Amino acid sequence: MEFEEEYRQKLMTADQAAQLVKSGDWVDYGWTTGTPDAFDKALAKRTDELFDVKLRGGIVLRPLDVFAREDAGDHFTWNSWHMGGWERSLIKRGCGYLTPIRYSELPRYYRDSIVPDDIAVFQVAPMDRNGYFNFGPNASHLAAVCETSKKVIVEVNKNMPICLGGFEEGIHISKVDGIIEGDNPAIGELGAGGPATEVDKTVAQMIVDQIPNGACLQLGIGGMPNAVGSMIAESDLKDLGVHTEMYVDAFVDLAKAGKISGAKKSIDKGRQVYAFAAGTKKLYDYIDNNPECMSAPVDYTNAVETVEKLDNFISINNAVNCDLFGQVNAESAGVRQISGAGGQLDFVMGAYRSHGGKSFICMSSTFTKKDGTMVSRLLPTLDNGSTVTDTRSCVHYLVTEYGMVNLKGASAWERAERIISIAHPSFRDELIRQAEKMQIWKKSNKR
Repeated sequence: MEFEEEYRQKLMTADQAAQLVKSGDWVDYGWTTGTPDAFDKALAKRTDELFDVKLRGGIVLRPLDVFAREDAGDHFTWNSWHMGGWERSLIKRGCGYLTPIRYSELPRYYRDSIVPDDIAVFQVAPMDRNGYFNFGPNASHLAAVCETSKKVIVEVNKNMPICLGGFEEGIHISKVDGIIEGDNPAIGELGAGGPATEVDKTVAQMIVDQIPNGACLQLGIGGMPNAVGSMIAESDLKDLGVHTEMYVDAFVDLAKAGKISGAKKSIDKGRQVYAFAAGTKKLYDYIDNNPECMSAPVDYTNAVETVEKLDNFISINNAVNCDLFGQVNAESAGVRQISGAGGQLDFVMGAYRSHGGKSFICMSSTFTKKDGTMVSRLLPTLDNGSTVTDTRSCVHYLVTEYGMVNLKGASAWERAERIISIAHPSFRDELIRQAEKMQIWKKSNKR
Protein backbone atom coordinates (compact mmCIF):
# COMPACT_ATOMS: atom_id res chain seq x y z
CA MET A 1 0.00 0.00 0.00
CA GLU A 2 1.27 3.48 -0.84
CA PHE A 3 1.95 5.65 2.20
CA GLU A 4 -0.54 8.29 1.05
CA GLU A 5 -3.34 5.73 0.90
CA GLU A 6 -2.45 4.34 4.33
CA TYR A 7 -2.42 7.92 5.62
CA ARG A 8 -5.95 8.53 4.31
CA GLN A 9 -7.22 5.31 5.85
CA LYS A 10 -5.84 6.21 9.26
CA LEU A 11 -7.14 9.79 9.32
CA MET A 12 -9.56 10.56 12.13
CA THR A 13 -10.91 13.63 13.82
CA ALA A 14 -9.77 14.65 17.28
CA ASP A 15 -13.27 13.83 18.56
CA GLN A 16 -13.04 10.31 17.10
CA ALA A 17 -9.66 9.81 18.75
CA ALA A 18 -10.97 11.06 22.09
CA GLN A 19 -13.80 8.52 21.90
CA LEU A 20 -11.19 5.75 22.19
CA VAL A 21 -10.41 6.75 25.78
CA LYS A 22 -12.16 4.76 28.51
CA SER A 23 -12.41 5.34 32.25
CA GLY A 24 -9.36 3.92 34.02
CA ASP A 25 -7.09 4.28 30.96
CA TRP A 26 -3.50 5.48 30.92
CA VAL A 27 -3.13 8.14 28.23
CA ASP A 28 0.29 9.48 27.22
CA TYR A 29 0.51 13.15 26.23
CA GLY A 30 4.07 12.97 24.93
CA TRP A 31 6.56 15.62 25.95
CA THR A 32 6.99 19.39 26.00
CA THR A 33 6.33 20.88 22.54
CA GLY A 34 4.74 17.60 21.45
CA THR A 35 1.86 17.79 23.96
CA PRO A 36 -1.35 17.30 21.94
CA ASP A 37 -3.60 20.26 21.22
CA ALA A 38 -6.70 19.24 19.23
CA PHE A 39 -6.95 15.90 21.05
CA ASP A 40 -6.70 17.61 24.43
CA LYS A 41 -9.60 19.92 23.54
CA ALA A 42 -11.66 16.95 22.33
CA LEU A 43 -10.95 14.87 25.43
CA ALA A 44 -11.96 17.79 27.65
CA LYS A 45 -15.44 17.68 26.10
CA ARG A 46 -15.85 14.13 27.44
CA THR A 47 -15.01 15.05 31.05
CA ASP A 48 -18.40 14.12 32.49
CA GLU A 49 -18.26 10.66 30.88
CA LEU A 50 -14.82 9.70 32.21
CA PHE A 51 -13.34 8.85 35.59
CA ASP A 52 -9.87 7.85 36.78
CA VAL A 53 -8.17 8.65 33.47
CA LYS A 54 -4.44 8.85 34.16
CA LEU A 55 -2.41 11.15 31.92
CA ARG A 56 1.39 11.13 31.49
CA GLY A 57 3.66 13.87 30.18
CA GLY A 58 6.00 16.61 31.25
CA ILE A 59 7.19 20.23 30.88
CA VAL A 60 3.79 21.31 29.57
CA LEU A 61 4.08 24.71 27.90
CA ARG A 62 0.40 25.73 27.97
CA PRO A 63 -2.58 24.99 30.24
CA LEU A 64 -4.31 21.74 29.28
CA ASP A 65 -8.01 21.91 28.44
CA VAL A 66 -8.76 18.68 30.31
CA PHE A 67 -7.91 20.49 33.55
CA ALA A 68 -9.79 23.73 32.86
CA ARG A 69 -12.75 22.77 35.04
CA GLU A 70 -12.48 23.08 38.81
CA ASP A 71 -13.62 19.48 39.23
CA ALA A 72 -11.15 18.13 36.64
CA GLY A 73 -9.29 16.22 39.34
CA ASP A 74 -12.38 14.04 39.85
CA HIS A 75 -11.96 12.79 36.28
CA PHE A 76 -8.28 13.13 35.28
CA THR A 77 -4.98 12.74 37.11
CA TRP A 78 -1.78 14.27 35.72
CA ASN A 79 1.43 12.28 36.19
CA SER A 80 4.42 14.49 35.41
CA TRP A 81 7.88 13.21 34.57
CA HIS A 82 9.27 16.74 35.04
CA MET A 83 7.28 19.80 36.06
CA GLY A 84 7.05 23.26 34.64
CA GLY A 85 5.26 26.19 36.22
CA TRP A 86 1.75 25.27 35.12
CA GLU A 87 2.15 21.72 36.39
CA ARG A 88 3.11 23.06 39.83
CA SER A 89 -0.21 24.86 40.01
CA LEU A 90 -2.00 21.71 38.86
CA ILE A 91 -0.43 19.63 41.62
CA LYS A 92 -1.30 22.34 44.14
CA ARG A 93 -4.93 21.94 43.03
CA GLY A 94 -4.72 18.23 43.85
CA CYS A 95 -5.01 17.15 40.21
CA GLY A 96 -1.69 15.40 39.81
CA TYR A 97 1.68 14.20 41.02
CA LEU A 98 5.33 14.24 40.10
CA THR A 99 6.84 10.88 39.22
CA PRO A 100 10.46 10.89 40.48
CA ILE A 101 12.83 9.68 37.79
CA ARG A 102 16.41 9.44 36.73
CA TYR A 103 15.79 10.88 33.30
CA SER A 104 18.31 8.68 31.47
CA GLU A 105 16.27 5.66 32.57
CA LEU A 106 12.90 6.91 31.32
CA PRO A 107 12.79 4.84 28.08
CA ARG A 108 13.46 1.72 30.14
CA TYR A 109 10.65 2.61 32.55
CA TYR A 110 8.28 2.37 29.59
CA ARG A 111 9.80 -0.86 28.32
CA ASP A 112 10.20 -2.65 31.66
CA SER A 113 8.55 -1.06 34.66
CA ILE A 114 5.37 0.97 34.31
CA VAL A 115 1.79 0.15 33.33
CA PRO A 116 1.67 0.39 29.51
CA ASP A 117 -0.24 3.28 27.98
CA ASP A 118 -3.64 2.42 26.55
CA ILE A 119 -3.30 5.34 24.14
CA ALA A 120 -0.42 7.67 23.31
CA VAL A 121 -1.20 10.94 21.52
CA PHE A 122 1.34 13.64 20.68
CA GLN A 123 2.16 16.24 18.03
CA VAL A 124 4.54 15.42 15.18
CA ALA A 125 5.82 16.97 11.97
CA PRO A 126 3.97 16.07 8.72
CA MET A 127 4.75 12.68 7.18
CA ASP A 128 7.76 12.63 4.86
CA ARG A 129 7.99 10.83 1.51
CA ASN A 130 9.30 7.71 3.27
CA GLY A 131 6.30 7.44 5.56
CA TYR A 132 7.91 8.82 8.72
CA PHE A 133 6.53 11.34 11.21
CA ASN A 134 9.35 13.22 12.96
CA PHE A 135 9.00 13.71 16.72
CA GLY A 136 10.24 17.29 16.41
CA PRO A 137 12.43 18.42 19.32
CA ASN A 138 11.15 15.59 21.54
CA ALA A 139 13.10 12.40 20.77
CA SER A 140 13.64 11.97 24.51
CA HIS A 141 11.67 8.78 25.25
CA LEU A 142 8.96 8.84 22.55
CA ALA A 143 10.24 5.78 20.69
CA ALA A 144 9.76 3.75 23.88
CA VAL A 145 6.29 5.27 24.31
CA CYS A 146 5.37 4.15 20.79
CA GLU A 147 6.80 0.65 21.23
CA THR A 148 4.80 -0.07 24.36
CA SER A 149 1.49 1.78 23.89
CA LYS A 150 -1.56 -0.23 22.83
CA LYS A 151 -2.58 2.53 20.40
CA VAL A 152 -0.49 5.37 18.95
CA ILE A 153 -2.21 8.43 17.51
CA VAL A 154 -0.21 11.30 16.02
CA GLU A 155 -1.45 14.86 15.74
CA VAL A 156 0.16 16.47 12.71
CA ASN A 157 1.40 20.06 13.06
CA LYS A 158 2.95 21.82 10.06
CA ASN A 159 4.79 24.16 12.43
CA MET A 160 6.71 21.36 14.14
CA PRO A 161 10.44 21.62 13.30
CA ILE A 162 11.99 18.53 11.75
CA CYS A 163 14.80 17.47 14.04
CA LEU A 164 17.38 15.21 12.44
CA GLY A 165 18.96 12.51 14.49
CA GLY A 166 20.08 9.10 13.42
CA PHE A 167 17.91 6.85 15.53
CA GLU A 168 14.62 7.00 17.45
CA GLU A 169 13.71 10.47 16.18
CA GLY A 170 10.41 9.49 14.53
CA ILE A 171 7.75 6.86 13.91
CA HIS A 172 6.73 5.13 10.67
CA ILE A 173 3.12 5.26 9.52
CA SER A 174 2.93 1.47 9.73
CA LYS A 175 3.29 1.78 13.52
CA VAL A 176 0.59 4.45 13.82
CA ASP A 177 -3.05 3.63 14.59
CA GLY A 178 -4.57 7.03 13.91
CA ILE A 179 -3.73 10.43 12.44
CA ILE A 180 -5.27 13.73 13.49
CA GLU A 181 -4.76 16.76 11.27
CA GLY A 182 -4.85 19.46 13.92
CA ASP A 183 -5.10 23.22 13.73
CA ASN A 184 -1.33 23.68 13.36
CA PRO A 185 -0.86 25.86 16.45
CA ALA A 186 2.41 27.69 17.02
CA ILE A 187 4.92 25.56 18.86
CA GLY A 188 4.92 26.27 22.58
CA GLU A 189 7.75 28.53 23.70
CA LEU A 190 9.83 28.56 26.85
CA GLY A 191 11.61 31.81 27.64
CA ALA A 192 15.01 31.96 29.28
CA GLY A 193 13.72 34.19 32.05
CA GLY A 194 14.73 37.74 32.81
CA PRO A 195 18.10 39.31 32.07
CA ALA A 196 21.12 38.05 33.97
CA THR A 197 21.61 39.64 37.39
CA GLU A 198 24.96 40.82 38.71
CA VAL A 199 25.08 37.65 40.81
CA ASP A 200 24.44 35.55 37.69
CA LYS A 201 27.25 37.34 35.87
CA THR A 202 29.70 36.93 38.76
CA VAL A 203 29.03 33.20 39.00
CA ALA A 204 29.14 32.80 35.24
CA GLN A 205 32.52 34.49 34.97
CA MET A 206 34.07 32.09 37.47
CA ILE A 207 32.78 29.15 35.47
CA VAL A 208 33.78 30.52 32.06
CA ASP A 209 37.33 30.94 33.35
CA GLN A 210 37.40 27.15 33.90
CA ILE A 211 36.34 26.22 30.34
CA PRO A 212 39.11 25.28 27.86
CA ASN A 213 38.98 25.52 24.08
CA GLY A 214 37.40 22.41 22.60
CA ALA A 215 35.27 21.69 25.67
CA CYS A 216 31.88 19.98 25.30
CA LEU A 217 29.01 21.81 26.99
CA GLN A 218 25.85 20.87 28.82
CA LEU A 219 23.72 23.77 30.08
CA GLY A 220 20.73 23.49 32.36
CA ILE A 221 17.80 25.89 32.20
CA GLY A 222 17.85 29.11 34.20
CA GLY A 223 19.52 32.47 34.62
CA MET A 224 23.01 31.32 35.55
CA PRO A 225 23.49 28.72 32.79
CA ASN A 226 22.18 31.28 30.30
CA ALA A 227 24.56 33.89 31.68
CA VAL A 228 27.40 31.41 31.11
CA GLY A 229 26.25 30.98 27.52
CA SER A 230 26.17 34.74 26.97
CA MET A 231 29.68 35.16 28.36
CA ILE A 232 31.04 32.32 26.22
CA ALA A 233 29.54 34.00 23.16
CA GLU A 234 31.57 37.11 23.99
CA SER A 235 34.75 35.21 24.94
CA ASP A 236 37.74 34.00 22.92
CA LEU A 237 36.79 30.34 23.37
CA LYS A 238 36.57 28.27 20.21
CA ASP A 239 35.84 24.79 18.85
CA LEU A 240 33.29 24.04 21.55
CA GLY A 241 30.97 21.06 21.35
CA VAL A 242 27.43 20.47 22.58
CA HIS A 243 26.04 17.34 24.22
CA THR A 244 23.10 18.16 26.43
CA GLU A 245 19.78 17.00 27.78
CA MET A 246 17.90 20.16 26.87
CA TYR A 247 18.80 22.36 23.93
CA VAL A 248 18.13 26.00 24.83
CA ASP A 249 18.40 29.39 23.14
CA ALA A 250 21.89 29.98 24.57
CA PHE A 251 23.28 27.27 22.29
CA VAL A 252 21.83 29.03 19.23
CA ASP A 253 23.58 32.24 20.28
CA LEU A 254 26.85 30.37 20.77
CA ALA A 255 26.59 28.70 17.38
CA LYS A 256 25.82 31.95 15.60
CA ALA A 257 28.76 33.58 17.39
CA GLY A 258 31.02 30.95 15.82
CA LYS A 259 31.94 29.30 19.13
CA ILE A 260 30.61 25.82 18.32
CA SER A 261 32.24 23.48 15.84
CA GLY A 262 32.22 20.13 17.63
CA ALA A 263 35.57 19.43 15.98
CA LYS A 264 37.15 18.12 19.19
CA LYS A 265 34.36 15.70 20.11
CA SER A 266 35.43 12.07 20.32
CA ILE A 267 31.91 10.89 19.42
CA ASP A 268 29.24 12.56 17.28
CA LYS A 269 31.93 14.89 15.95
CA GLY A 270 30.59 18.11 14.50
CA ARG A 271 27.07 17.59 15.83
CA GLN A 272 25.17 19.29 18.65
CA VAL A 273 23.44 16.43 20.47
CA TYR A 274 20.30 16.84 22.61
CA ALA A 275 17.38 14.81 24.01
CA PHE A 276 14.79 17.57 23.66
CA ALA A 277 14.65 21.26 22.91
CA ALA A 278 12.46 24.05 24.23
CA GLY A 279 12.89 27.78 23.81
CA THR A 280 11.80 30.58 21.53
CA LYS A 281 10.98 30.57 17.81
CA LYS A 282 14.63 31.46 17.18
CA LEU A 283 15.59 28.05 18.53
CA TYR A 284 12.94 26.14 16.58
CA ASP A 285 13.94 27.84 13.34
CA TYR A 286 17.59 26.99 13.98
CA ILE A 287 17.15 23.28 14.68
CA ASP A 288 14.66 22.72 11.85
CA ASN A 289 16.30 20.40 9.29
CA ASN A 290 19.73 21.42 10.59
CA PRO A 291 22.20 18.56 10.08
CA GLU A 292 24.55 20.13 12.62
CA CYS A 293 22.01 19.31 15.35
CA MET A 294 21.32 15.72 16.45
CA SER A 295 18.10 14.75 18.21
CA ALA A 296 18.60 11.53 20.18
CA PRO A 297 16.86 9.45 22.86
CA VAL A 298 17.60 10.38 26.45
CA ASP A 299 19.04 6.99 27.34
CA TYR A 300 21.85 7.91 24.93
CA THR A 301 22.31 11.63 25.63
CA ASN A 302 22.19 11.36 29.42
CA ALA A 303 23.89 8.02 29.93
CA VAL A 304 26.96 8.39 32.09
CA GLU A 305 28.66 5.91 29.77
CA THR A 306 28.08 8.30 26.84
CA VAL A 307 29.06 11.49 28.64
CA GLU A 308 32.32 10.10 29.98
CA LYS A 309 33.53 9.46 26.42
CA LEU A 310 33.55 13.20 25.72
CA ASP A 311 36.79 14.83 26.85
CA ASN A 312 36.67 18.14 28.74
CA PHE A 313 32.95 17.77 29.36
CA ILE A 314 31.56 20.83 31.17
CA SER A 315 28.21 20.42 32.97
CA ILE A 316 26.54 23.58 34.34
CA ASN A 317 23.34 23.37 36.39
CA ASN A 318 21.30 25.36 38.90
CA ALA A 319 20.25 24.37 42.40
CA VAL A 320 17.75 25.52 45.02
CA ASN A 321 20.02 24.99 48.03
CA CYS A 322 22.84 22.90 49.47
CA ASP A 323 23.68 21.78 53.00
CA LEU A 324 27.02 21.66 54.81
CA PHE A 325 27.41 17.98 53.94
CA GLY A 326 27.35 18.86 50.24
CA GLN A 327 23.89 17.46 49.51
CA VAL A 328 22.28 19.44 46.67
CA ASN A 329 18.56 20.03 46.28
CA ALA A 330 17.63 21.24 42.80
CA GLU A 331 13.94 20.41 42.69
CA SER A 332 11.92 21.23 45.80
CA ALA A 333 11.25 23.80 48.51
CA GLY A 334 10.87 21.48 51.46
CA VAL A 335 8.02 19.15 50.56
CA ARG A 336 6.73 21.49 47.83
CA GLN A 337 7.90 20.16 44.49
CA ILE A 338 9.26 22.77 42.08
CA SER A 339 10.45 20.73 39.11
CA GLY A 340 12.13 17.32 39.01
CA ALA A 341 15.53 15.68 39.03
CA GLY A 342 15.79 15.54 35.26
CA GLY A 343 19.27 14.52 34.19
CA GLN A 344 21.28 16.66 36.58
CA LEU A 345 22.81 13.75 38.48
CA ASP A 346 23.59 11.94 35.22
CA PHE A 347 25.64 14.88 34.00
CA VAL A 348 27.23 15.56 37.39
CA MET A 349 28.55 12.00 37.38
CA GLY A 350 29.37 11.83 33.67
CA ALA A 351 31.27 15.11 33.62
CA TYR A 352 33.50 14.05 36.49
CA ARG A 353 34.29 10.77 34.74
CA SER A 354 35.16 12.61 31.53
CA HIS A 355 38.89 13.19 30.92
CA GLY A 356 39.37 16.81 31.94
CA GLY A 357 35.66 17.13 32.72
CA LYS A 358 34.11 19.38 35.35
CA SER A 359 30.64 19.63 36.84
CA PHE A 360 29.42 22.94 38.26
CA ILE A 361 26.39 23.38 40.53
CA CYS A 362 25.70 27.09 40.78
CA MET A 363 23.34 29.21 42.84
CA SER A 364 23.06 32.62 44.43
CA SER A 365 24.14 32.52 48.06
CA THR A 366 20.77 33.91 49.22
CA PHE A 367 17.22 34.63 48.12
CA THR A 368 14.73 37.19 49.37
CA LYS A 369 11.30 36.16 50.60
CA LYS A 370 8.14 38.10 49.79
CA ASP A 371 8.32 39.86 53.15
CA GLY A 372 11.82 41.14 52.35
CA THR A 373 13.68 38.64 54.56
CA MET A 374 16.99 37.44 53.17
CA VAL A 375 17.52 33.68 53.47
CA SER A 376 20.67 31.65 52.90
CA ARG A 377 20.67 28.95 50.23
CA LEU A 378 23.56 27.26 52.04
CA LEU A 379 22.03 25.50 55.03
CA PRO A 380 23.28 23.39 57.98
CA THR A 381 20.98 20.60 56.76
CA LEU A 382 18.42 20.59 53.99
CA ASP A 383 14.93 21.64 55.03
CA ASN A 384 12.59 18.89 56.17
CA GLY A 385 11.21 17.09 53.13
CA SER A 386 13.72 18.53 50.67
CA THR A 387 14.81 16.26 47.85
CA VAL A 388 18.45 15.28 47.48
CA THR A 389 19.03 15.66 43.75
CA ASP A 390 22.81 15.25 43.86
CA THR A 391 24.29 13.14 46.62
CA ARG A 392 27.23 14.56 48.55
CA SER A 393 29.74 12.12 47.06
CA CYS A 394 28.87 13.18 43.50
CA VAL A 395 29.09 16.97 43.72
CA HIS A 396 32.23 18.38 42.09
CA TYR A 397 32.34 22.21 42.00
CA LEU A 398 29.86 24.31 43.98
CA VAL A 399 29.68 27.99 42.99
CA THR A 400 28.08 31.12 44.43
CA GLU A 401 28.91 34.78 43.89
CA TYR A 402 31.36 34.44 46.81
CA GLY A 403 33.52 31.79 45.22
CA MET A 404 33.97 28.30 43.83
CA VAL A 405 34.89 25.21 45.84
CA ASN A 406 35.78 21.66 44.87
CA LEU A 407 34.06 19.12 47.14
CA LYS A 408 35.47 15.95 45.60
CA GLY A 409 37.42 13.96 48.17
CA ALA A 410 36.80 16.50 50.93
CA SER A 411 36.15 15.21 54.45
CA ALA A 412 33.07 16.29 56.39
CA TRP A 413 34.88 19.19 58.09
CA GLU A 414 36.64 20.24 54.88
CA ARG A 415 33.29 20.32 53.10
CA ALA A 416 31.72 22.42 55.82
CA GLU A 417 34.64 24.84 55.77
CA ARG A 418 34.61 25.21 52.00
CA ILE A 419 30.85 25.58 51.72
CA ILE A 420 30.72 28.18 54.50
CA SER A 421 33.46 30.11 52.70
CA ILE A 422 31.12 30.78 49.76
CA ALA A 423 28.06 31.58 51.88
CA HIS A 424 26.84 35.15 52.27
CA PRO A 425 28.98 36.78 55.02
CA SER A 426 25.87 37.55 57.08
CA PHE A 427 25.21 33.84 57.59
CA ARG A 428 28.72 32.44 58.07
CA ASP A 429 28.93 32.72 61.85
CA GLU A 430 25.61 30.94 62.34
CA LEU A 431 26.62 28.23 59.86
CA ILE A 432 29.84 27.73 61.87
CA ARG A 433 27.84 27.40 65.10
CA GLN A 434 25.58 24.82 63.50
CA ALA A 435 28.57 22.95 62.04
CA GLU A 436 30.11 22.79 65.53
CA LYS A 437 26.90 21.29 66.92
CA MET A 438 26.96 18.67 64.17
CA GLN A 439 30.65 17.98 64.90
CA ILE A 440 31.78 18.79 61.37
CA TRP A 441 33.82 21.87 62.27
CA LYS A 442 37.39 21.81 63.53
CA LYS A 443 38.09 24.25 66.32
CA SER A 444 41.38 25.11 64.66
CA ASN A 445 39.64 26.33 61.52
CA LYS A 446 39.84 30.03 60.85
CA ARG A 447 36.70 31.84 61.92
